[in-house]
Amino acid sequence: MSARPRAALVGDWARPDAQAIRAQVVAIMSRHVDVAWTVQSQPGELAPAIRPAVAVVIGGDGTLIREARRFSGVGCPLIGINVGRLGFLAEFDVESLAEHAAVVLGPEPPVQESIMLRTVVRDRDGEVRFDEPAVNDTAVAAGRPFRMIELASFIDGVPGPPLAGDGLVVATPVGSTAYSASAGGPILYPTLDALVLTPLAAHSLAFRPTVLPGGVRLRLEVIRANEGTSLVQDGVHAAVLRQGDRIEIHRDERRVRLVLSPDTTYWAILRNKLRWAAPPLYREPHEPAPPARPGDA
Repeated sequence: MSARPRAALVGDWARPDAQAIRAQVVAIMSRHVDVAWTVQSQPGELAPAIRPAVAVVIGGDGTLIREARRFSGVGCPLIGINVGRLGFLAEFDVESLAEHAAVVLGPEPPVQESIMLRTVVRDRDGEVRFDEPAVNDTAVAAGRPFRMIELASFIDGVPGPPLAGDGLVVATPVGSTAYSASAGGPILYPTLDALVLTPLAAHSLAFRPTVLPGGVRLRLEVIRANEGTSLVQDGVHAAVLRQGDRIEIHRDERRVRLVLSPDTTYWAILRNKLRWAAPPLYREPHEPAPPARPGDA
């Protein structure tokens, strides 16, 4: 008899909502895999011995993104159990995990692979001050005292559009529905090999969001900065930026691997979670019109 696959269970165990469903999730997992590791969700590297066939992550989208960075070096797929507010990436709850456990914890789960970013910050002397991956996005934000900043851009070594404004977001397709979308960027299907450049309050009506091939190498040079100008990765402050700093952004060699729920689709999640393409609120036929307000014509 062949040994059963070994799995990891990950969560922020200080959260009462994660603790509340922990035993239920372990019971479901144990019918199909051996729960070999119970891991505290936190930044940093995994212990070298932790190499599961699958990892189940209890938390919100932020927890899942953090663990996607950690587990990307292992290569195992992640199953997100949502106990957060939105659950855009963490598609499962306890009920749907139980319903689909045989499939998603089986030998061939439905897995979506998506690209990640790698961001390196160098000072004016070329010394590396930051070097980390990102799942959603890398952003340069103006920061205090909130004066306009200036960036020069180079795409595969060729000068690109200069930016004067509040900053710039570089997003993966997975991250295209996050910060970039809030700033007016397009939504990209998560398996595309592409990047999105979305300016933040650009001092130009002609600088529109731009989609680039995933293999490009982007370099940003800080021409003018504020005291609080910062690099923000996946919504977390990563480094303070100064005039003369260079930010190098390119596709990481690793990928995010997320297990998909068999009973939903990406389009359904967009509609239900983000209210994408929601129609106007029409009144039903024969429903009386709302009463006129004072002053209406």
